[in-house]
Amino acid sequence: MTSYRTLARNHDFTVLWIGETISTLGSRMSMLAFPLVAYAISGSTLTAAWTEAAHLVGLSATLLPAGVVVDRFDRRRLMVLASGSGVLLYGSLAVAGILGSLTIAHLVLVALLTGAGAGVFGPAQTSAIRSVVPREDLPTALSQNQAREHVAGLLGAPIGGALYALARWLPFAVDAVSFAVSCFTLSRIRTDLAPTRRGARSRLRTDLVEGLRFVAQRPFFRVMLSWAALANLVTNAIFFVALLRMIQDGHGPARIGLTETAAGLGGILGAVVAPFLIDRLATGRLTVLVAWALVPPTIPLIWWSTPLAVGVSLFVLMLLNPAGNAGIGAYRIAVTPADLQGRVAATSQFLAMSVMPLSPVLGGLLLETYGGAVAIAALTAASAGLAVLLTVSRSVRTVPHPRHWSATNELATAA
Repeated sequence: MTSYRTLARNHDFTVLWIGETISTLGSRMSMLAFPLVAYAISGSTLTAAWTEAAHLVGLSATLLPAGVVVDRFDRRRLMVLASGSGVLLYGSLAVAGILGSLTIAHLVLVALLTGAGAGVFGPAQTSAIRSVVPREDLPTALSQNQAREHVAGLLGAPIGGALYALARWLPFAVDAVSFAVSCFTLSRIRTDLAPTRRGARSRLRTDLVEGLRFVAQRPFFRVMLSWAALANLVTNAIFFVALLRMIQDGHGPARIGLTETAAGLGGILGAVVAPFLIDRLATGRLTVLVAWALVPPTIPLIWWSTPLAVGVSLFVLMLLNPAGNAGIGAYRIAVTPADLQGRVAATSQFLAMSVMPLSPVLGGLLLETYGGAVAIAALTAASAGLAVLLTVSRSVRTVPHPRHWSATNELATAA
């Protein structure tokens, strides 16, 4: 298993990672600023929520067609196009803020279009990693990407809040600069990121169906994506209930915010040790272990709803999560044919996040109907049930150690 130090000598991966770390940090600042600016303009929490919803709508609506596009066109150009659009869109918000002419319509439009840009960039980046990183280095590379997300989550909100306090438009201006940095680093990648061509180019609809069929016909993908979608739904509902209970108990925003810090620290530590775990456990066993590891940290929340209890729960829960994401994500990339990378990545991301918007609805309904203790207990039981789903799945449980990965392992399990 490649170490972080060894991977740092991979020029193309390093410049890609640095650029996207800066860009991700900028995006976290903007995601914090969107609802704050919208609420400051309108005085309506519902209007503020629409800005974040618009970003998710743009992302979700773009993912599946973007997967087809990524498998047809040069991935570097697509990533530069997406990052360049971020420069212009967030820059337009900064200019409007300086001129005192920011409107809700402008915010929603930018949120929608930047979400669409993220929908293109994500599959393109996943495909690019397959090109610039050897298969044996994929787990470490994805572990490093996990660390990037948690570092951005840890620093993005407080830095974004400080910038917002200076000027409402400042987080958007900094994010525009971060996308410019992304454009520059992408231009420094030396590897040819053009897609692998296979025969005559087919219709877009045919390509889209081919990607969906590849996922649907393989038990491993069917089980993992079903589990990922439902685990996202349940886990996010648990912590939405925990958040509402902290608010009901009168805890201040500063104390509640510390729970995010705890989650970030747990995720960073987990990302650091992820390659060690991936190298010592068969990937299937590690994935099942991670599924069960989601259960114990939430049990204390049945009785305690303090920021300390929630923070400790989030910290523990995030320790193994990066290893699971990196391990199974690297295996998915390794067993997917090169000409299907974009479509499979886009389909996987789309299905995994498809039910996440229902998490607040589920959590709020259970909390209002049965109370906090019963709501957490029911959702924790559901999390355990999902862990059983992976445990009994032979297609997941038998995924071998990374040194034994090969495309034929997955292709042989096709239904």
